[in-house]
Amino acid sequence: MGNSLLLTGDIMEGRVHLDRALALYSPDQHRPLAMRFGQDAEVSILAYRAVVLWVLGYPEAALRDTNRAVKSARAIGQAATLMYALLNTLRTLIYCKDDATVTVQVDEVIALADEKGALMWKASAMMFRGLLFAVTGKARDAVQMITSGFTARQATRSTDRELELLSYLARAYTELGQFDDACCCIDEAMKAVQTTKERWCEAEVNRTVGEIALKSPQPDEAKAETHFERALMIARAQQARSWELRAAMSMARLWGDQGKRQQAHDLLAPVYGWFTEGLIRLT
Repeated sequence: MGNSLLLTGDIMEGRVHLDRALALYSPDQHRPLAMRFGQDAEVSILAYRAVVLWVLGYPEAALRDTNRAVKSARAIGQAATLMYALLNTLRTLIYCKDDATVTVQVDEVIALADEKGALMWKASAMMFRGLLFAVTGKARDAVQMITSGFTARQATRSTDRELELLSYLARAYTELGQFDDACCCIDEAMKAVQTTKERWCEAEVNRTVGEIALKSPQPDEAKAETHFERALMIARAQQARSWELRAAMSMARLWGDQGKRQQAHDLLAPVYGWFTEGLIRLT
């Protein structure tokens, strides 16, 4: 329930369920169920709660959950649980700018997936390597890795988290000046929000639309401002402080370039001032 609420955008209520699930977890009673369901429940709860905590604006708490998830998975010693932990903590690590750990964990997942013949986990790890490339200025490598991983994962009939994947791919195409491809990806992401009801990163998808509009050969500031406003509205409704900060940064840059410096300051200062811990990647 907590994971479903997160994905559909009810992030605060998702945290309530994940907190409760973790409180109910008993190693003696529940750890043996990993052999039946594919991975240990505690590890799964921690991996998803880490995402919730980051989105809500608590990056240090999120990192504590990622570390605890991987540590627990190693202690259990089940390959499926370890792959699950290593893979599903990557998103939070990327958001928190721990790129060195992302690289190590991606390598470990791919090696273990090759050993066990776990095609979906390998494909997903490839995509996360692509996401890391996308946020570290390696757009060409990002496109190649994301699309290769996407094709490999489609062969397993998994469609999980395509919304986020398409958003990062659109950014990489934008950096390469391939705006038709970027618009195709982000349009598909916008459609996916409506068809799948996956809304946990809807604010970020709208922010990305705005950024593409500004960087296109014919910049459209009005379109960008509309989507930044929508991103802010969605983030505030979800109490998604990290998405709100990203959207506020984008809007403040636009207003600053338009000479609206006081408006930019008044928008950004209270959002930025709310945060009291950790590092957040703002791209």
